Amino acid sequence: MNILGIIPARFASSRFPGKPLHPIAGKSLIQRVIERCQLARSLREVIVATDDERIAGVARKFCRVEMTRADHPSGSDRIAEVAARCPCDAVVNIQGDEPLIDPAVIDVVATALVGAEMSTAATPIKNTEEYDNPNVVKVVTSVAGRALYFSRRTIPFLRDYAGQPVAAQLAAFPILKHLGIYGYRRDALLRLVKFPQSPLEQAERLEQLRALENGIPIAVVRVDYDSVGVDVPADVERVERLLAGSPQA
Repeated sequence: MNILGIIPARFASSRFPGKPLHPIAGKSLIQRVIERCQLARSLREVIVATDDERIAGVARKFCRVEMTRADHPSGSDRIAEVAARCPCDAVVNIQGDEPLIDPAVIDVVATALVGAEMSTAATPIKNTEEYDNPNVVKVVTSVAGRALYFSRRTIPFLRDYAGQPVAAQLAAFPILKHLGIYGYRRDALLRLVKFPQSPLEQAERLEQLRALENGIPIAVVRVDYDSVGVDVPADVERVERLLAGSPQA
C-alpha cells in the first residue's frame, strides 16, 4: 500500500506561537518530528503540510513540503488538500508537536488501514491526573476494536467503582487515552472533509467525531506508547530531559 506520512504544521498558536520552529535540544521541533517519522517503515514519504513560508523553509531541508491554504479548520482538512493532489492509497496524519513519536506506532496505525477506512491509536491511562483531565481525550471501543465514542469526559462511567479512588478505578478497567495520530484511506479522507462539522464534533471539539457521525468506522489500535507533546513553552524542558536520557537524542 502506498502510504504518505503527512505532518500538518502552522505558525499561529494561541498558547505557543511559532512552535514548529522552536529549538528542542539543538534541533527545531519540526525537524525532530520529521526525523522520527522517517524511521517508520510503512511510509513511502514524509511530507510537511503548512501555510507558512518560515516553517516551509526549515522543513524543506529534511523532507518534501506542500503549501496549503491558511483557512483550514483542522489538521485533517489541511492534509486532505495535500492528499487530493498527491497519488497515494492512504495517509497517516502525525501531530507536529510530538518530537518523541514512536515510529512503531506510526506503523501499526498504517497497518490497520489494510482492513479499515480510518485508524488511530490509544493507550491505557496510568497517570491518575489524566483521569478527569478534559485535555486527555478518552475512547471506548467495540469488541472488534472499532471506536464507539471519543470524549473529553471520562468514559465509561464505572458504576460499581464510582466511590473508589481513581487509582482503583484505573486498576479495575482500562480507561483508554486517545493518541492524536490518524490513518486514512485516501478516498475516506476526501469524503470526510466534505461533511460539515457535526453536532458532536462541535460540542466536544473533537474532529474524529465527524467520522463516526457520518458512518466512517475507526479502527483503534492499543499500544504501550504514551504521547509526549509540546503544547506550551514549559513542555520544552520536559522533552529535553527525556531526550537527554535517550540514545537517539
